[in-house]
Formats: sequence, structure tokens, C-alpha cells
Amino acid sequence: MDIFGILSLLGGLALFLYGMTVMGDSLVMLSGGKLEKILEKLTDNKLKGLLLGTLVTAVIQSSSATTVMVVGFVNSSIMNLEQAVGVIMGANIGTTVTSWILSLSGIQGSNVIVKLLKPSSFSPILAAIGVIMMMTAQEGSKKRTVGNIFLGFAVLMFGMETMSAAVSPLRDNPAFTGMLTAFSNPLLGILAGAILTAVIQSSSASVGILQALCISGVISYGAAIPIIMGQNIGTCVTALISSIGTSKNAKRAAFIHFYFNLIGTIIFVIGFYTINSFVHFSFLNTLATAAGIAVIHSLFNIGNSIVLFPFTKGLVKLATLTVRESEEDVKKSKEPDVLTALSDHFLESPSFAMRLCKSAVDEMARLSKESILLAMEVAKEYSGTKIDKIISIEQQIDHFEDVLGSYLVKLAGKDLSIDDSHLLSVLLHTIGDFERISDHAVNVTEAAQRLNDENITMSDIAQRELDSLTVAVRDIIGITETAFIEEDLMKAVAVEPLEAVINELVREMKQRHIYRLRTGTCSIDAGLILEDFLTNYERVSDHCSNIAATMIEAESDTMDKHEYTSIIARDSEYFKEEYRRLKGIYILP
Repeated sequence: MDIFGILSLLGGLALFLYGMTVMGDSLVMLSGGKLEKILEKLTDNKLKGLLLGTLVTAVIQSSSATTVMVVGFVNSSIMNLEQAVGVIMGANIGTTVTSWILSLSGIQGSNVIVKLLKPSSFSPILAAIGVIMMMTAQEGSKKRTVGNIFLGFAVLMFGMETMSAAVSPLRDNPAFTGMLTAFSNPLLGILAGAILTAVIQSSSASVGILQALCISGVISYGAAIPIIMGQNIGTCVTALISSIGTSKNAKRAAFIHFYFNLIGTIIFVIGFYTINSFVHFSFLNTLATAAGIAVIHSLFNIGNSIVLFPFTKGLVKLATLTVRESEEDVKKSKEPDVLTALSDHFLESPSFAMRLCKSAVDEMARLSKESILLAMEVAKEYSGTKIDKIISIEQQIDHFEDVLGSYLVKLAGKDLSIDDSHLLSVLLHTIGDFERISDHAVNVTEAAQRLNDENITMSDIAQRELDSLTVAVRDIIGITETAFIEEDLMKAVAVEPLEAVINELVREMKQRHIYRLRTGTCSIDAGLILEDFLTNYERVSDHCSNIAATMIEAESDTMDKHEYTSIIARDSEYFKEEYRRLKGIYILP
């Protein structure tokens, strides 16, 4: 092979790996986080986990991605170790689908139908369709993602054919064939397969490279089988690397993947080569085919899962013995589950990571609502215990904002769909509003504490007016929380008219208070505290309005512009009618 042949081989390998990456990433994006959500929810038994692991990996075309996902689930306490074992086994089976797709390159025959099945025949068509879809679709749209999948597949197949063409002259090179013959030694073949897969971090890709060699007719089954065994071990490197810096259980999940493939390889090698020493399999000396590689790859992973499935507890125990729990780990404080779930492992599955962030902000919304409701109870009837809880919630919400803000910024740098971009914008804008609501809850409790400590009493009429305002504020925070959590735009549009009514109530209460000060029916000290209550309640309603407006604005691209304006604008008929209706409900005594 001359320098041009080497360049052709490297170029083909680069195209192959790039095509596989583009196709895999696009498949993950197209799933919109649904596959990950299915894994999260439906792994309550090992067999179901195995089937789901197979399905998910077959769709996203990467056992490494599935296993890394599992490590993230375990790290986030979404999944336990025994559930993880089934998914990991399924991932190994699911990854064999790729080798069957790649085996199409080895189809031979002059029949028209057979020729059409060859990737060299239909890949150019898929590439053309993919390019057209990408050029005519909006950034982040599903149409563009499907175009990426088609184009990625075409590039992958073209790269594979380029590799096959580059190495085909080597079948007559004694030095090269002699080197491949050395891989017939099980240990050398396993080592070569493991190193290759560890370097490119994809068993599917390394199996594809092996199939490209087979299509060129340069490798026998005797050399291919040990390499396939090694590839299954080498793919564990990705999960082991991803477990660095994670919890003990996440590290154990990565080791379960490693032990599963290592033990399976040892059992296969001992069993197969022991039988071969007596039977002498003749096919080992024949040239391997791409389809033959797919068969061996599938049989090994399915057989490995069948043999080791009854021993999942043993794999868990082995991994637990490898990664031991220290006293410091046991004593370490535990984050809320919704924050623990925000693992960096999920950044490569942006749609799923975005839904995890939404769940965390949903919890933030609930906590904000709880804090302001408690604060209003304290304003009505002083309670030191409730004040302590409000302060604790506020500190917790501050932590939520810090963690979520950092994680969302990381997600912003990822390739997001249009829907995920809208959601990212909503979450980034609303976490500050939820945090500020909890701050106002603390301010209300401080005002209530001064009222209690200084033994100040508000007039009966001022208290009744405050009670009326409290009902309106309680309702607006309730509507806002429900609208946000349920992503209900109809509830979101109901916030703005109520916020306008609350502003009007506050304005009227301030005017009445000035009158009472002039007539001497209310003290200045009580008036100052009442002013604090009014200011904070009004600010809470403002933040509710911000949250609702952000939700609606994010969806405005998908709404009819006239419909959007008629709902939102303060001079719209909807707003005027709703404002009048609410003003008749929330009346000061």
C-alpha cells in the first residue's frame, strides 16, 4: 500500500466515524428525550430493563451512549444497580443491530433487487434527500434532524466502502496477511479488538471497521472472532471514563458493564477453544464476511446475556466489592433528587436533560408557592416554627437557582431542537422569578416579626383589607404554579388580568391607609409594616406575571399573531372582560 492508499484508508475511517456520530446524535435528538424517559420509568424488573436496553440502543445505535446514560441514572438515584444490570445487558444486544445494517455492504449479486439493497446504490439517494431536507428546514426542526440522519448514514456507508477499497490490495500482501493471522491467537486478537474500541470509543464503529476488512477479503473467521470478543471489552472504557467523579453506585454500574463483558468473553473463549481443540472447526480458516461478523457479534451478546442473566445479583456484588463505600460517603449529605438527577452525563442527550431541568424547576415552583403561602399565614398569625421553615425553603431555592443556572448554561451550548430552545429560554428566565418570590416571602416574615416583637396592632379594617388582598395573591401564585408545571397556556394568560387587579387593590389600599393616618385610626408604625406587606405582595404578583408572560412569549412563534395579540394585549377585549370579571370578585371591604 502506497501513501495514497494510506490517505484513502484514513479518509474513509474519518468519514465512517463522522457519519456514525452524526447519525447517532441525530437519532438521539429525534427521540426528544422520550427513550431516556421510558428507560427511567419502565425498568422496574430486570427482564423489562433488558428489553428496553435493547430497544433504546437499537434506535440510538450506541451501546456506549446507553451505558453512559445508565451510569447517569444510577448516579442520580433514578435507577438502582439491579435495574441497571438488565439495561446494560440489553444495550449489548441492541448494538448488534448496527453490524447487521453495515453487513448490507457485503451483498453480492447481479439481480436488480439485490443491487438496490446495496448501500452503494441507495446511499447517494439518501444523501441527496438529506441535503435537501437540511437546506429547506428550520434550524432545530425535526425535518432537519431526519435529514441529518439520512446524510449521516450515507457518509457512514461511503466511508466504509472507501476503507474496503483502500485495504483490498493488501489481501495479496504477505506481510499484512501474516499480521492478521497473528490475531488468530485469542489473546492477541482480544487485545487488538479491545485497544481499537477503547481508542475510538465505539464498539459499533470498530465492528464496522472489521466488516470493511472482511468485505475486502483479507481476514479469516479465526482472526475475526477474538477481535470481536475484545471489542466488547474495549467498549466498557467509555462508561468507566464517564463514571469518574460520580457516586459510588454510578462507578459500580460502569464496573457491572465491564465485568459482564469480561466474564462473558472468558466463558466464550474457554468454551469455544476447548471444543475447537477436539472438533477443529474448519470455518476458522475461511475468509470472514460482513454478514458472518454480524452473526457472531449477535450470537455472542445474546448468548452472554442468557448465560449471565440469572447471575445479576452476583455482578452487583462483584461491582460493590470493587468499589467500596467509605464512612465519609455514608455521612455525606444528600442533594434533593431532582438536583442530583442533573448529571453532566445527560448533556449528550439534551432533550432528556431539558426535561430533568423542567422537573427541577417544577419543584422550585412548588417550594416558592409553599414559602409565600406560609409567609401569608405568618402575617395573619405569628409562628416562629413557620418562619424557620420559610427561611429554610428560601435557602433551598437559592441552591436550586445556582445549580440550575449553571446546568442550563451548559445545555445552551448543545444542539437543541426548537421545542427545547423554547423551554431553555423559559427556564432561564423563570428560575430568577421563583427565587425572588421566596425572597419576598422572607421579607413578609420579617415584617410580621417586627409586628410581633414590637407588639404593634393593625386596625381591624386594615387587617380585613389585607385578608382580601391575600386571597388574590394566593390565587395568582396558585394559577401561576399550575400553569408552569402543567405547561398550560390558557392558565398562563389568566395571570395578567389578575395581576392588574392586584395592582389596583394595592393602590386603593395605600390611598385608604393615607386617609386613616390623617384621621388617626391607624398608627404610623403599623402603617410602615402594612406598606411592607403591600410592596412584597405586589412584587410577588409581578413575578407571577413575568413567569406567565415568558411562557406565552416562548410559544408565540407557534401561535397565530392575531390570536397572540388578542389574548395578551391589555387593550384586548379578552383582557378587558377578564379584568372586569376579576375586579368584581376581589373587592376590598
